[in-house]
Amino acid sequence: MIKSMTGFGNTLFSYKEMSISIEIKTLNSKQFDCNIRVPMFLKSKEFEIRSLLQNKIERGKVDMFINANNINSLNKIETNTELAYNYYKSIESLSQKIHQKLPIDIISTIIKLPDVLTITPFELENELWNIINNNIIETIDICEKYRMDEGLNILHDFLKRIDLIEQKLKIIKELDKDRVIKIKNRISKSIENEIGLDKIDKNRFEQEVIYYLEKLDITEEQTRLKNHLKFFYQTINSENSEGRKLAFITQEIGREINTIGSKANDFNIQKIIVEMKDELEKIKEQLANIF
Repeated sequence: MIKSMTGFGNTLFSYKEMSISIEIKTLNSKQFDCNIRVPMFLKSKEFEIRSLLQNKIERGKVDMFINANNINSLNKIETNTELAYNYYKSIESLSQKIHQKLPIDIISTIIKLPDVLTITPFELENELWNIINNNIIETIDICEKYRMDEGLNILHDFLKRIDLIEQKLKIIKELDKDRVIKIKNRISKSIENEIGLDKIDKNRFEQEVIYYLEKLDITEEQTRLKNHLKFFYQTINSENSEGRKLAFITQEIGREINTIGSKANDFNIQKIIVEMKDELEKIKEQLANIF
């Protein structure tokens, strides 16, 4: 089954007073290219998160963002009341000596003095990490489902375009019958006008015509192209996504289409070839975005 490299998934959950969101975006890339942005309390888990992403997503450009709101509410704050009281007594003594009243907001001033308040940043707890880890897995699963759904759309597009190429190949097969007759008649007429058919060896003439037609024969190319199209069908219906394999098959399809076009030497067939190339180019564009 075809899987796209374009995907998106997000989850949102709460832990105590904190709100946490996880978002994953994936785009086309030949290798695994991961960019992670997490809050400071998750920095120690960044390698573990990256490994989890690589094991599940495998390939593509991956952007992952974990945001935590209201995290400061979980910081641990301790007040050194004894030190604060000493600051207060010192300020009070000073105010008496200089005959100044203590300001109304004296407490807010004392709190800002050194070592009165000690703030210990929130540290990751095992319970929270288990919750975050489960939500990361869920977000990856949502993203993977998005990629599978997108791959299904691409699959339908491939089937449509390959079917169009196959239909056009049938038209070429019919046109090829008349093409051979036209070439033989054109050669005969040219010789008759220039030399006269009564002045040439008919056996030699037939041999030369056969030799010339063999050089313009496109039967083998048509057969190979039909087989490549069949192989493309089989590959896109396999259980695993085979983007690189499909790219190689597409190259072979393009080679046979080009060879038919160059050997056919027929305007009507050339028009069909152009249409086939157009469908093939659209397939190649989509192939760059599948896994």
